[in-house]
Amino acid sequence: MSDLISIIIGTIFVSNYVLGQFLGICPALGVTSKVETARGMGFAVIFVITLASLVSWIIQYYLLEPLHIEYLQTVVFILVIASLVQSIESIMKKTMPSLYGALGVFLPLITTNCVVLGVALKVISNQYKLLETLVYAIAASVGFMIVMLMLAYLREKIVDNNTPEAFKGAPMTLIILGLMSISFMGFAGL
Repeated sequence: MSDLISIIIGTIFVSNYVLGQFLGICPALGVTSKVETARGMGFAVIFVITLASLVSWIIQYYLLEPLHIEYLQTVVFILVIASLVQSIESIMKKTMPSLYGALGVFLPLITTNCVVLGVALKVISNQYKLLETLVYAIAASVGFMIVMLMLAYLREKIVDNNTPEAFKGAPMTLIILGLMSISFMGFAGL
């Protein structure tokens, strides 16, 4: 049980994919202008990362390794992720059209979000068992969502501030991400 807790804390805070490993910067910059959009994207990413990691783990240990075709790992994982994202996109289009419209082009871009593939590859390289894979995937995606929500909240708050013209937009967002990254480094001793 303590192993699972250390996986959760380490993955969310110490080795956060956005702030510690610098994966997923594109959606962090693109979708965080509003908290509601970041929340929707965060939940979609949680679902995709968790499901993709579990399916990838099953494929790795029950198909690729027994057939000795581990070299197809990346291609197979990308296909799994792409099919999951297409399924989620179809479901969101029918059940949540406003969120689907708000996410726009960013929803299909989850397919190319390097965090999703990074988590799927990391659980295999760490040789996690199925439960550890599930916990790691959920923790990684929750950490991603926390950063997205924090960044969106801060971006909403600074819109009305008297920000110098040179810092408006992406430069200020990158500065905020840098400061958040420094603050998350404080968890490294846990």
